[in-house]
Amino acid sequence: MLNIVSYGNFKGIGKHKIKKQIILCHTSREVQDYLASLKFRYNSKYDKIPHYVISRSGEIHQLLHDHSYSNMMYDETVNKNAIFVMLENLGWLEKKPLTEFYVNWIGNIYKQGIFEKKWRDYFIWQPYTTEQIEKTSELCKIILEENSIEKNFIGHNTKIEGVGKYEGVVCRSNYDSMYTDLSPAFDFTYLQKKLENEYTSKQI
Repeated sequence: MLNIVSYGNFKGIGKHKIKKQIILCHTSREVQDYLASLKFRYNSKYDKIPHYVISRSGEIHQLLHDHSYSNMMYDETVNKNAIFVMLENLGWLEKKPLTEFYVNWIGNIYKQGIFEKKWRDYFIWQPYTTEQIEKTSELCKIILEENSIEKNFIGHNTKIEGVGKYEGVVCRSNYDSMYTDLSPAFDFTYLQKKLENEYTSKQI
């Protein structure tokens, strides 16, 4: 059974029971810093709250009920129809000159293995962990089932026109080229196979 831990006392800005999408994003900072920022930014009135956060070790925190929504994106319809799953990840990185480590856009230091691919004007990315991807697949299965969302997954991070009408699992980067999550370091093929195998087996 998947262990999901409630975190904080977030309320969202409204309720919307009918959900059509899971939108996968990442934190762009370490998970404890990210969670603390949600609690304390704007005098605890920050309104961009995801439903779930998955740490690099695979811990799952639930911040909002699935039927709640916040101002995660610029379109209220998207926010109402989506459940946001946020993965701990620093995103794009740059090598710090004359050092052996990397930094991201807010100065988080990273000293481990990297993923290299040119995408959206960046070249170096922090990898997602195997534990994260596994827990992401398990969580998506539960959310899709409990919210009667179509069992589809776009399976890549390229911008798609009209993605708001798609029912299933998407990435924030499918909405606009200004987003870099999920990054090329994510194993899209693995997640797609996990979801396809799950629902193919159920139909037999």
